[in-house]
Amino acid sequence: MQKKFPYGGMAVIEGVMMRGPARTSIAVRKSDGTIQVDEQPNNDWAKRFPFLKWPFIRGTFVLIESLVVGIKMLNHSANLALDEDEDELSFWEILITMVVAFGLAILLFMVLPTAIVHYLQDFLAGPWAQNLVEGFIRIAFFFLYVIAISRMPDIARVFMYHGAEHKTIFAYEAGEPLTVDNVKRHSSLHPRCGTSFLLIVMIISIVVFALLGEGSLWYRIWSRLAVLPIVAGLGYEFLKLSGRYYGKGWLNFLIAPGLWMQRLTTREPDHDQMEVAIAALQRLLDDETKNPPAEPQVEQATG
Repeated sequence: MQKKFPYGGMAVIEGVMMRGPARTSIAVRKSDGTIQVDEQPNNDWAKRFPFLKWPFIRGTFVLIESLVVGIKMLNHSANLALDEDEDELSFWEILITMVVAFGLAILLFMVLPTAIVHYLQDFLAGPWAQNLVEGFIRIAFFFLYVIAISRMPDIARVFMYHGAEHKTIFAYEAGEPLTVDNVKRHSSLHPRCGTSFLLIVMIISIVVFALLGEGSLWYRIWSRLAVLPIVAGLGYEFLKLSGRYYGKGWLNFLIAPGLWMQRLTTREPDHDQMEVAIAALQRLLDDETKNPPAEPQVEQATG
């Protein structure tokens, strides 16, 4: 029996993106109630450069590729969801927004926790204690940030599509026909979710950053940024392991925090949103049944 490809995806504006071994699809609910589904071939970077699939390297590659694809798909979904009489958002408008958001994320989740602990180092004995406190601050900031944005109506709808994406992938992995009745029975919490990945990265960073020792504030900041690819690589391997052995008792306690965090970034979807997620994944399944990929790429995380 052929092993199922671990499809991944992300919630976008009024829709869902799904990414398979050869193609990426996006389904969006338009203002008139119809669902528009588009697709495109994936890039072949991993095929042209096989080292990008090596353990601990592939995590950084997947993270960068996901950011690039995510910007593109957010732009595409925003334009699809607009009414005909509304001006389309340009790629540069979306890109500038994402760059600003990324910069603020670095400031909030990297620079600020590092600076707080740096100025409290006289009260904390050694790099291990300092990085433990820094890690707790970073996780607390992330927790509060997610709670704050979840109160925005537009973000709440994105979180509902996020839940629809997870449920649809679960139904596919269970071998069930992709119908709304089958999809809605599944959990909206998936072990390969990007939310879990972020939490895993923050936890692993406590150990890795502690190995960097102490130093000036500038050293603390740039050294942490420099080793982020290592942290991302370790986080991806753990996420891959947790997806493969999900449901095994010995691993459940390790992945539980990531699943708890997803309760903040997913919402129970409605019928229409599950239809959109199904349409996105079904397009890939139909296409790849007719034209199976010769060689799967690096497997994807869910959104």
